Amino acid sequence: MSDRGLIDPYEHLPQVPSFTLSSDDVAEGQRLADVHASGAMGVDGGQDLSPHLSWSGAPEGTKSFAVTAFDPDAPTASGFWHWAVADLPVSTTSLAQGASDGGLPEGALTLRNDGGFAGFVGAAPPPGHRTHHYWFVVHAVDVESLGLEADVPPAQLGFNLFFHTLARATLVATYDLPAEG
Repeated sequence: MSDRGLIDPYEHLPQVPSFTLSSDDVAEGQRLADVHASGAMGVDGGQDLSPHLSWSGAPEGTKSFAVTAFDPDAPTASGFWHWAVADLPVSTTSLAQGASDGGLPEGALTLRNDGGFAGFVGAAPPPGHRTHHYWFVVHAVDVESLGLEADVPPAQLGFNLFFHTLARATLVATYDLPAEG
């Protein structure tokens, strides 16, 4: 666990420099808006809308980016991948809100999330479970393409990023649902 009391999914990976990640939709440590929750998984008001992300300060040698959204608090032994995109061109420095629905640059590869489809699946923690933390991460990558196929799981993207990440920018938001009944 990190010094913030969070489960840090990156603490056992090689330490790399950071760069800046910001969003018009997501604020560090703050609750996600309901539009970024999952209607597909039954959250009232959820629209599975990927948030706006913008980044700067990637290191020299960056040749592409990957974007991931991960919930390490999911009640599984492996967390829950909400979004995984590889091979974003190095010229990409932002993604508009809803980019996961056809707004990604040419050449980007969207992998299937743990909800079972390619794209962004919003927050949907079990009602009454603890507050979940959603790690939105932009990875600066040292190759133009990681050479992945669209049907590989996000964990395989993570494995490839182990060898090719030059720097990482993170933004952690929260979401919870009240207990039912």
